[in-house]
Amino acid sequence: MTAAADKAQHFLDNEHAFRLGVLPTEQSHPVTAHLSRVIAEDLRAGVHQLLDVDRDIIPVAEPVFAGPEYAAMVDAFESALHEGRKIIFTGCGATGRLSILLEAAWRAYWRDDPETRISVEERLPGIADRVRSVMAGGDFALIRSVEGFEDFPVFGKYQLIEAGVAVGDVVVAITEGGETPFVIGTAWQGLESGATVFFVFNNPADVLCEHVARSREVIEEDRITKLDLSSGPMAIAGSTRMQATTGELLVVGAALETALDRLLDDSGELGLQTDRAEQFRMLLDRLATAESVDDLCGWIQLEAEAYQAGGRVTYAADDLLLDVMTDTTERSPTFSLPPFRPQGNDTAPVSWAFLKDPGRSTREAWRHMLGRDPLGLTWDAALYRDLGAPEALVTAPPPLGPDAILRFQIGNEQDASRTEVTPSLLIRLRSQGRGVPQELPDGDSYDRAVEMAIPHGRPVDSSRLRLWEHLAVKLVMNTVSTATMTRLGYVTGNWMAHVSASNKKLIDRSIRLVASQTGMSYDHACHELFITLEHSSGASPVAETIRRLLGV
Repeated sequence: MTAAADKAQHFLDNEHAFRLGVLPTEQSHPVTAHLSRVIAEDLRAGVHQLLDVDRDIIPVAEPVFAGPEYAAMVDAFESALHEGRKIIFTGCGATGRLSILLEAAWRAYWRDDPETRISVEERLPGIADRVRSVMAGGDFALIRSVEGFEDFPVFGKYQLIEAGVAVGDVVVAITEGGETPFVIGTAWQGLESGATVFFVFNNPADVLCEHVARSREVIEEDRITKLDLSSGPMAIAGSTRMQATTGELLVVGAALETALDRLLDDSGELGLQTDRAEQFRMLLDRLATAESVDDLCGWIQLEAEAYQAGGRVTYAADDLLLDVMTDTTERSPTFSLPPFRPQGNDTAPVSWAFLKDPGRSTREAWRHMLGRDPLGLTWDAALYRDLGAPEALVTAPPPLGPDAILRFQIGNEQDASRTEVTPSLLIRLRSQGRGVPQELPDGDSYDRAVEMAIPHGRPVDSSRLRLWEHLAVKLVMNTVSTATMTRLGYVTGNWMAHVSASNKKLIDRSIRLVASQTGMSYDHACHELFITLEHSSGASPVAETIRRLLGV
């Protein structure tokens, strides 16, 4: 057998735990089944389809907000804050970025309201530092996925230990599919450390229990409180960065914000009374107005034309920087686009999109965005070996520390790579009437600069952690990036035809996509994909495999 055949057969024989096609989040949504054709023929109709799928979250959120598990989460948060304990959010990929966003929103509140912080710290010292996040691969994974980390529960356990988890803390393990080994590892470590543990996921508990053993073990553990936020398939099959993570931001963000409201309201009148599901419905209504959809379509056309002509897009943002980064970095694995390129690496391809904080240096921008200095992993070969990591990580531990993170220049330093090609487009983002970000020092070097408001028209509801603003930015950026890449041919129907096969779950998804487009069996598609992976240096093994097999 060839090396490709050996690897394919090994996957078929040994990786049954990562064959996840039965999960709703991995399946095709009927509303967007023909999205690629619709967007090619009528962009407005395609945008409406994407926004319509976001409404699937509402009927799920309503009973969750009224349920005992959500109330228990709010109570646990409030108790931990009063008792000087930590709240630690954990995740991988999109949910890792969500975890960091929740921590950053918490820190930003106390930073931007120093009078309240000083007052509250008199009775609750260190309140601004009580919310933490753990992302698979550390803060570096905000920028670029760290290959292999999500597949190992022991990595999640060790990162949570490094975060200082202790008795009385609250650990919220967030996983879109409900099956990510890294996140499951953090849930088990939380229990071992004496923390109160919540497990948040987006596939039906009964389906997970029937088909995924590692998920069943967590779901059947009585000491862990479960929040099932399953809303069905994603607008793009398997793209859980979209509705799954949006629902998690809505529910978990609302719980954290409610706990903060209670903490600051001595009368006790604030609590679970706000109709969060109705607020979310109103937000979706505002995004779906004719004027808002016109704005979105104009933005999508602008970006698509720039990329189609070989150009680049740079976003200028201030307080929205982390929200924008989340969507921008997730485009790389979703569509096999070049990831962000660090300073000093002049040989790697330049990312199609990038972002800048025009008012701060890179070091200042990272600190302002996160509310703290970047926290990287500094694991050496010996530690990887002790954790049972793959030999590739032991032999060449990846640079994931703070210095590696700061090489990504998101500050206002001049960057010729953003303007050396034509067209070069600068999009200056503003939200909630906060004003347009100041000019970049090299702003005149761009071929074109435009301003975009998120969302269009009347401001979204205000709240202490700016939850509705974060949700609005996420919904808008997800819609724009997805529709743009669909317009450019990176989506077939509603499948990610250019998905990166960078971990076991994505290999399985890639195999299923090849099978669906060619009509062959799963096993046959697996062998064909591994042939491509062995012989191709291209960025999109799925698309290349399909083209080779169909002769197109």
